[in-house]
Amino acid sequence: MAKGGQHVVPGPRGWSVKKTGSVRASSTHSTQEEAIAAAVKIARNQKTVLYIHDRDGRIRERNSYMGDIHPAIG
Repeated sequence: MAKGGQHVVPGPRGWSVKKTGSVRASSTHSTQEEAIAAAVKIARNQKTVLYIHDRDGRIRERNSYMGDIHPAIG
């Protein structure tokens, strides 16, 4: 079973990277691209799923870094 994941979400100071279920951000970035790059590194290292949210907070993309044979479709 997967152990949570990483979320790239809009925040008051740009874009944040948050672990599933966490209130506090792991990191905050001025652009979504920077936040995604940071979240990809974490997701690969932890072998979890990356959820990328749009400005409205809805998930717009999902990527698996769990070593799946059939990766998640975004």
